[in-house]
Amino acid sequence: MLDLFSEEKDDDYKPTITETELSDDEVLVELKKIKEELKDKVVVLGHHYQQDDVIEFADITGDSLQLAREAAKLDKEYIIFCGVHFMAETADMLTKPSVKVILPDLKAGCSMADMARRSEIDRAWNFITKSTKKKVVPVTYINCAASLKAFVGDNGGSICTSSNAEKVISWALTQGEKLLFFPDQHLGRNTCFKMGILLSDMVIYNPNMLNGGVTAEQIDNAKVILWYGFCSVHQGFTKDQVFAIKKKDPEIQVIVHPECPFDVVQAADDAGSTSYIIEKIEKSAAGSKFAVGTEINLVNRLATQFPDKTIVSLSPYQCLCTTMYRVRPRWLLASFRAIKDNMPINVISVPADIASSSMKALDRMLAIK
Repeated sequence: MLDLFSEEKDDDYKPTITETELSDDEVLVELKKIKEELKDKVVVLGHHYQQDDVIEFADITGDSLQLAREAAKLDKEYIIFCGVHFMAETADMLTKPSVKVILPDLKAGCSMADMARRSEIDRAWNFITKSTKKKVVPVTYINCAASLKAFVGDNGGSICTSSNAEKVISWALTQGEKLLFFPDQHLGRNTCFKMGILLSDMVIYNPNMLNGGVTAEQIDNAKVILWYGFCSVHQGFTKDQVFAIKKKDPEIQVIVHPECPFDVVQAADDAGSTSYIIEKIEKSAAGSKFAVGTEINLVNRLATQFPDKTIVSLSPYQCLCTTMYRVRPRWLLASFRAIKDNMPINVISVPADIASSSMKALDRMLAIK
């Protein structure tokens, strides 16, 4: 399910030589040429989880929050966002109306974001608010569709990122007595526990079950209501992997993303956002050893970037974000060619009413210190 607003023009756009007829090497050669040719009107944003052959063409790299902030500063005619759909939507809302945001592949979604639909949130909100007389404040992780950001904006809540979740949740609990946090249960649980909220004060709402699988009494007694969603990449890390790698090398530091399950975060030496992980490794002394619990492309890039340190994945398996992987160099080339022909494809355009409500939540987040 992609809750995505776009203006597709695939049926109209007919490149002279289709991208699928080129070899991988030819695609890279063509990309370098056309990117240089269009450098005055196009900027490419690349998320940390992209593969190196895409990051090579990014003018700016970062996590979702960093890229959103950078997008807001840009004044180019086009932004090609090498990320997933919710990131492109956020960029569209933050940029000037004259800027067109393009997603190279509309199927580049987010499994976590797809675990919460607006109709499900509306149904949950109706049940939750009827189950308690206490004020509930909604907070959504930025990894969600614009329609969910709009819901939060219209109901007095805020957006958060993995970098500022603690500050936003602290703010929310000054605005009300309860928190509804979606769509990632792990970020919500890990952050709230770190803030001193007991696990017994948290319940999970599962939209696939009648009334979320919880009673009105449980809602009334809980301080935090967590949506059942999760990141398919970070969900794959386990505490046994932490124990195994520490047994093999007691000197290695295990650092994981807070989207990992609670027991993994508790077993690890440290946890933090993508930017936090990068900064910690960057500032560590030569010879430091890290086992990192996050997406494999970032882990491999850090290992290459810091050859004087040992940096490995926490998991022995390939922890790849398959939806992010859909953005490939040849689709990036297709985006550039369409712009050159004045027939841009996959333009992301969030309707004005959705954008207006979403911006309420984004502005609240940006105002929280």
